[in-house]
Amino acid sequence: MPSASLVPAPSIVARLAGFRSPVSRGDYLRAGVGLMALKYGADAALVYVLAGTWISPAVYLAPLASLKLEVLAAGPAWLPLLLLIGTLPFAWIGGSMSVRRARDAGLHPALGLLFFMPVVQYLVIGTLAALPSRAERPRAPLTILEGSERGVAAALVGVAGGASLAIPMTAASTLLLGDYGAALFVGGPFLMATVAGLLFNLRRTQTVLATTLVGLATQAVAGGLLLLFALEGVICLAMAAPLATVIALAGAQFGRAMARVEARRALTAPMVMLPVVAVVEPSPGPEVVHEVVTEVVVDAPPEVVWDVVVAFPEIPPEAVPAWYFQAGVAWPQRARIEGTGVGAVRYCEFSTGPFVEPITVWDPPHHLAFDVTESPAPMEEMSMWQVVHAPHIFDGTLQSQRGEFRLEALEGGQRTRLIGRTWYTLDMAPMAYWSTWSTGLIHRIHRRVLGHIASVSADRVNEVH
Repeated sequence: MPSASLVPAPSIVARLAGFRSPVSRGDYLRAGVGLMALKYGADAALVYVLAGTWISPAVYLAPLASLKLEVLAAGPAWLPLLLLIGTLPFAWIGGSMSVRRARDAGLHPALGLLFFMPVVQYLVIGTLAALPSRAERPRAPLTILEGSERGVAAALVGVAGGASLAIPMTAASTLLLGDYGAALFVGGPFLMATVAGLLFNLRRTQTVLATTLVGLATQAVAGGLLLLFALEGVICLAMAAPLATVIALAGAQFGRAMARVEARRALTAPMVMLPVVAVVEPSPGPEVVHEVVTEVVVDAPPEVVWDVVVAFPEIPPEAVPAWYFQAGVAWPQRARIEGTGVGAVRYCEFSTGPFVEPITVWDPPHHLAFDVTESPAPMEEMSMWQVVHAPHIFDGTLQSQRGEFRLEALEGGQRTRLIGRTWYTLDMAPMAYWSTWSTGLIHRIHRRVLGHIASVSADRVNEVH
């Protein structure tokens, strides 16, 4: 007679996408290979039909070359969105199986959440596929996640739910509305962390620490998604990270509080706020022109310094630029001029292209001033893609307006105080946060230029003597 304690075998859906059925390394490997083959076949066929290009498996799997945007550009504009939607069920299954595989291997289930981290996920998959199953060992009670299995499942739901807002909010704000405002940089991280904290605490109130970690993980996964879909690059994400981190701390706890007070009905609040935050942006008011002033003392008379200021030679290769310039921030290389006097055009050439600077004040050897009529991109973003669809790189979000050099004689005319000024505008909010970054970087650009001018001028004086 069959035993009443027999438990029916879990369904295929439970084995793939649930959180209770154990996953052996064999099951993990077979399911992973099979689902990856299925996903590759579906995506490759879709891209071939809509974009007319076939993607090889090697290119598809390579973290630095998969699904290049120039290939997708040959298809309709909605093709990337269609591929994203098709990725979601596979991502859920991969995350679910990775969490259970980690538990089956004797690891903490939360380690399976690393499946969602770009590039790192390949190392995670390989490790989980190689580790053998281990017998369940007694463990100390969990103090971070209340209820191991349910806590990890809730964390996965929270991170996935919050991070899923990153793509639509960023695309709507930057690509559709052309806006880099507080709604994107403040409202976006807050909403994502709020949703994550709310979902994480929906069924069981978790600890403040656990909720904080889920909020931070949500921001990290959201950044990975923006990189993966080429909506941002490494440099801008790194610059935004301090602000997003602080906001995520508050948002996650706000979501936790909402879940405790309103329970399930609280979920509707951030979802109703989403279109409002993404679309409504307060007027920035009158355009603010920022001034950056940097000065050095040069061991040369103003007459010598003037000639170098007007057109300074190539900065030598041994003067290796600082790490932030090497990472992609535009840096100065040389300057040349066509003509003399007011109306002449100076070209200050950067790593990303030249600034075109018509001369407005020509008072040798005291004062050189110019407007800026053309500017190169302020940076070359670090990304796995050749093209990053971040409008702020190309649309003049950071725009130099004009600049000047003033030369003041010191010590009887044998030395010179050289002062460089740049006036610029910045169309990003919160202004106080982003102008701190931009002003700091422009100061460093000034120091590189002024330091080179000082060095060349001093060398010319020494050659004469």
